[in-house]
Amino acid sequence: MANDDSEPDLFAAAREPPPRALTRLSPLVRRLVAPNASPFTFNGTCTYIVGEGAVAVVDPGPEDDSHLSALLAAVEGEKVETILITHTHRDHSPGAKRLRAATGARVVGAAPFMPQGDGTAGFDSAHDRDYSPDQILADGERLHGAGYSIEAVATPGHCSNHLCLALIEENALLSGDHVMAWSTSVVAPPDGSMRDYMASLEKLRGRAETIYWPGHGGPVVEPQRYLRGLIHHRRQREASILTALSDGPQTIPALVAKVYAGINPSLARAAGLSTLAHLEDLGERGLVAAETENGETRYRLER
Repeated sequence: MANDDSEPDLFAAAREPPPRALTRLSPLVRRLVAPNASPFTFNGTCTYIVGEGAVAVVDPGPEDDSHLSALLAAVEGEKVETILITHTHRDHSPGAKRLRAATGARVVGAAPFMPQGDGTAGFDSAHDRDYSPDQILADGERLHGAGYSIEAVATPGHCSNHLCLALIEENALLSGDHVMAWSTSVVAPPDGSMRDYMASLEKLRGRAETIYWPGHGGPVVEPQRYLRGLIHHRRQREASILTALSDGPQTIPALVAKVYAGINPSLARAAGLSTLAHLEDLGERGLVAAETENGETRYRLER
């Protein structure tokens, strides 16, 4: 699940919707797109098939009969050995259960979601609570398949259990919802953390992959340049929030109206959650304080 606002305007061609049909992206990677288009998923969740003959499936997507049928048809005559999960939002991992039943493959990757509090705040309710991996991949751990190797890269922020997956042989990164060419990712507390998200962006800047295959939309074709754009974009959002607060205490809806002027109303709640994530980060850094009166929380610059 992604998108809290419009993305940095870089590489527009990479945002074009990939076709529904099975698409060969590289010698080791094929892609199918699930039929779950929405303002949060763009034209649908990208499911990737890695390898030939004995393959891994990355993010089998939502529990959808047509997508499962298309996926099984795409790997007909091949053996699905591993199902890899970048994170447990319900547009990415629920399809693993039925794909495992159909193929006997093991489910590997992100840890199960561990809710904070009652698990209903933010987008916590968007997690797949039935997800049950056979193996959790730790940061830096490698999985070796037939002709390919995948390294787990822990990238919390969009959600606490998010992984990117580096395909070693092609110097590529399956970037899940952490980095996408069509949009910025929603960062929704309490599970999402802006501080973690920014640190994860910086972590990827230290890596050498030359192309990203994201969870929604087309590829990120110049990732280092694009990462710089994403970081700058978030710092601009932060500066806009601080500027708005210079006029006095503000509620989150008031901040969204100022900072995300003209936003699609369907994305206003997500923008509010990302604004909250920024405010939490600013509060941890001693720049912003919260004050609640009559059940309404307002945020102000720290004196």
